Amino acid sequence: MHFVFEVQGGDFNKAGDASSKVKKILQQIGSDSAVVRRVAVACYEAEMNVVIHAHHAFVTLDADINQVMIVVEDEGPGIEDIEMAMTPGFSTAPDYVREMGFGAGMGLPNMKNCSSQMEITSRRGVGTTVRMVFDNA
Repeated sequence: MHFVFEVQGGDFNKAGDASSKVKKILQQIGSDSAVVRRVAVACYEAEMNVVIHAHHAFVTLDADINQVMIVVEDEGPGIEDIEMAMTPGFSTAPDYVREMGFGAGMGLPNMKNCSSQMEITSRRGVGTTVRMVFDNA
């Protein structure tokens, strides 16, 4: 199964729509509830990073009986130092985002903790791609 969802940067009203759709699809195909929860949390964190930091993105879901893969490809400023960005509590979110309760610097660490495998590639001024694989067992 292959699905693609679009996410707009800065649109806090629709933040979480893609991850809700991903969660619903995985429930409909009978994925284990623990897997669904891990995927939904990681997808939400990735979606929020797009809303907070990027201009636009596509969230792709590929799922089969063995695994679930989420790929988030954004157009945005990119991540200058991926290792630093993976540090719990590190955040480049602007103050207005933090005042809304987002941007605590736990998004990438949570995504890594929820997924079985995670890769990040980023080009400054171009965008970031996050690939997460979840064992579906």
